[in-house]
Amino acid sequence: MSHITVNEAVTQALAEEMRRDPRVLMFGEGVATKRADLLAEFGPQRIRNTPLAEGIIAGTAAGAAATGLRPVVDLLFAPFLCFAMDEIVNSAGKLRYISGGQFSFPMVVIAMTGGGWTVGAQHNHNLEAWFVHSPGLKVVMPSNAADFKGLLKAAIRDDNPVLFFVDMPLGYVPGDVPEGEHVIPLGKAAVTREGSDVTIISYAKMVGTCMDAAAQLEKSGISAEVIDLRSLKPLDEETILRSVRKTGRVLVVHEASRMCGVGAEISAIVAEHAFASLKAPVMRITGPDTPAPSSYALEQAFMPQAQAVVVAARKLMGADVPQTLEHEEQIA
Repeated sequence: MSHITVNEAVTQALAEEMRRDPRVLMFGEGVATKRADLLAEFGPQRIRNTPLAEGIIAGTAAGAAATGLRPVVDLLFAPFLCFAMDEIVNSAGKLRYISGGQFSFPMVVIAMTGGGWTVGAQHNHNLEAWFVHSPGLKVVMPSNAADFKGLLKAAIRDDNPVLFFVDMPLGYVPGDVPEGEHVIPLGKAAVTREGSDVTIISYAKMVGTCMDAAAQLEKSGISAEVIDLRSLKPLDEETILRSVRKTGRVLVVHEASRMCGVGAEISAIVAEHAFASLKAPVMRITGPDTPAPSSYALEQAFMPQAQAVVVAARKLMGADVPQTLEHEEQIA
């Protein structure tokens, strides 16, 4: 077990997979510059910088995957994926099906997302629901260093294209990471805190926010169970429904905007399969339907905060909420 940051866990996963499988290579925007240690070990044939041309990068990855390689590409920021939608969605996501399984597309697309670095709206946009909605793609958004390593290794080994989103502020957050063969199957959520009164479901850095809220709720006698989805597609419906049937109350928290977000899908799943277990309506706390601000203070107001989660959970429990807390929730 080593205590390393998320960025170090990603590098560790890449190095281990490249040693294990000579078909694994990485290219993209600044990857050889940022990962000099990998360049030194594996050489420029397997670690290389590219021009700032996202469509060409993703298209090259799709072609490489179709010919038997297992490329990992870094497109830097999630909004830059807009320049590669045809290559990712229309080619990599669909051609395995269209070819009747004659080709597979084992490629991983890494992109940073989420508030916390004040990089502004054109670099910060939570687009994960776009790709969840696209057939043939898988989508992963871990919350901690160990999961980044285990899920990235699983993504590299998968025969389908995987969107691997890195929530920017998590990059330098340390955690305990198993050394060696540590693989977490895609599509398996984690119950990060057991509880009996309310289920709080989240992913990426919002898991930490929900854990903080759960600790606060415990002080007022409310037992919150926190689920870290880890993988958005495939989605672990079994773990979600098991928890909902236990607690009867559901709160979904994500930084992406509300309309057609992951929280909407989870709400529908709960309504369809566990409605009889609900003691209160499903609630969502999300980011607003607006471009992300670049001001740090505004960015913090843009992102859901622990206090808003506390207020919502107390409402689900039927507890009175002071007017000052109601106002704080609206701001968050």
